[in-house]
Amino acid sequence: MKSELLQNLTAKLLFINLFFFLLAGGFASLASAQNTPAPASSASGQARGYDAKEVYVEPYFDEIRRTGKLDFKRTLNLSFKSSGYLTRLTVDEGDIFKAEQLLAALETDELIEEKNASYAELLQAKRDVRRIEQLAEKKLTFEQELDNAETRVETTRARYKVAFYNLEKARIAAPFDGVVLARHTELGELQSPGTQVLEVAALKNNWIAKVALTGAEVSRVNVGQKVSVVLDRLGEVEGVITKVPAIANTRGQLFMIEVLLPELSLAKGVAAGQIVEVLIRISGQQSVYRIPIEALIAVDDAGKALVMVSPAEQAQYVQQAFDILSLDNSYVYLLASEFDQPLNIITRGWQQLSSSGR
Repeated sequence: MKSELLQNLTAKLLFINLFFFLLAGGFASLASAQNTPAPASSASGQARGYDAKEVYVEPYFDEIRRTGKLDFKRTLNLSFKSSGYLTRLTVDEGDIFKAEQLLAALETDELIEEKNASYAELLQAKRDVRRIEQLAEKKLTFEQELDNAETRVETTRARYKVAFYNLEKARIAAPFDGVVLARHTELGELQSPGTQVLEVAALKNNWIAKVALTGAEVSRVNVGQKVSVVLDRLGEVEGVITKVPAIANTRGQLFMIEVLLPELSLAKGVAAGQIVEVLIRISGQQSVYRIPIEALIAVDDAGKALVMVSPAEQAQYVQQAFDILSLDNSYVYLLASEFDQPLNIITRGWQQLSSSGR
């Protein structure tokens, strides 16, 4: 019995010794891990309270962002060639139509009678010419009488062509796929030749955005230049400048340019007069460093931008001055040469560093 107790006690002592041995080894490993140098990533600028970024030389693109208005480039006023009462009107304002579709028509009874009468006169004039020719062969009439008969044929033929043309123009057919912008008459009204009946606009390749630019801005854009136009619900649409005026308007001395939107069609939420945003990107000859506005420390008395940079092959950051080409709400554009090296620049937290080093 005593031997069994001794064996159990010995086993417990061995277990306790092993436990403390393992525990001591764990603490030693933990202490060793804490004394091991941290990896390089933990010593980054972000861990020390600032962010650094490498910026490269890039071509400078300026942006002109203006509010414009959607409109039609061309509209067409439709009217009748002849007078008469309006008997058919198949469209109203806002209606979309197809090419060759009948839009409006006049009462044509009078025009048909006029055409038939002139055609009958033409047939009679031709019969008179044949009769006089037979008499002339027999020397029973004068040659001048034949000339007069032939002249009556030509004048009657011309009158018949006019009557036929007026009858055709008593109908208004759509010249293209389009939309009705305005209607200026009612059924039953007497129409006069040339009086406007409908105002229409083509739907294809006819949408434009009108934008007002200053004199300095209009000198930097060209016909054929591509721009971006942002519309509600549809998002960004590509456009091209088709008109740059040579003279300013009388109000505000602004120049109204036109941006054609060839891919835009009449859809829900698209209407003439709608406000749109026009973004014109202008490529310059300069090369720049484009840095976030947060990286700008100050502007010195000479008008140069002060930023914290790390020169090539140096570990410390120093304050350096650069000429400013332009700036906007997000970036500062610093003048550079095409072959300048990239800059390692502090974009945030430069307040943590002194102006001379870390």
